[in-house]
Amino acid sequence: MIEYFYSAHSAYAYLGAQHLGDIAAKHGVEVAHRPFDLMPVIDAVSGGYAGARTDAHRAYFFEEDMYRWARYRGLPMVPFRPTYHDEPLALASGAILASEDKWAAHWAVLRAHWEDDADISDGDALVAAGVDAAAVARAMDPDIQAMFAEATQTALDRPIFGSPTYIWEGQMFYGQDRLTLLDHALGTR
Repeated sequence: MIEYFYSAHSAYAYLGAQHLGDIAAKHGVEVAHRPFDLMPVIDAVSGGYAGARTDAHRAYFFEEDMYRWARYRGLPMVPFRPTYHDEPLALASGAILASEDKWAAHWAVLRAHWEDDADISDGDALVAAGVDAAAVARAMDPDIQAMFAEATQTALDRPIFGSPTYIWEGQMFYGQDRLTLLDHALGTR
């Protein structure tokens, strides 16, 4: 099983999601979705300096490189920082965790954010994006939010460096650009 740690609004999770699905199917491996709250994790691994990145670093990582990967993967992507990017992730993450088909829910959330500039903190927007209405209705239930909190704590404890991170047999593969290495590791098992 691949443990898939990601933020519900992560550009790089969006860019790697379909490729991860292809790799998992190719090797007959299940994927365990672990959506987590990104900012506490980033603050923990960066010593609280996540917001202190230089303008040049932000421009490269979140503009140039992101769109390069979108072109490479053939994925549409809004040509700007999504309008609702800083909204809370609890509802979207909870909807993924409450869904029968977590794969479809996570892809709907990521696409809504990165292709349609939708507000993934809004239940109606999630349903309009294709997330099951019953899952959206349960998303804020205490048991579902406990799973979201647990994934965040696990990400802090391991530590996970960011989103997306894939764990297979104790090995961490951080970033969608490491999917080739994950594919290779699965093929040599």
